[in-house]
Amino acid sequence: MADIVNLRQARKQKARLEKDRAAEQNRALHGRSKAEKQRDRLIANRSENFLAGHRREPSNDPGSE
Repeated sequence: MADIVNLRQARKQKARLEKDRAAEQNRALHGRSKAEKQRDRLIANRSENFLAGHRREPSNDPGSE
């Protein structure tokens, strides 16, 4: 005997699978999550501040020469 298939449930399952495939493609296209972007931005800011704090620039004081 053949299995009985509820067509409404089959359509919904097919729609879910298509949405999952589209989501997978979008994840591949757009890459990183918001948390990963924030983490990388924080690391870049910390390194920039570290370098700016250790930068040697000539002072504009006339008595320092």
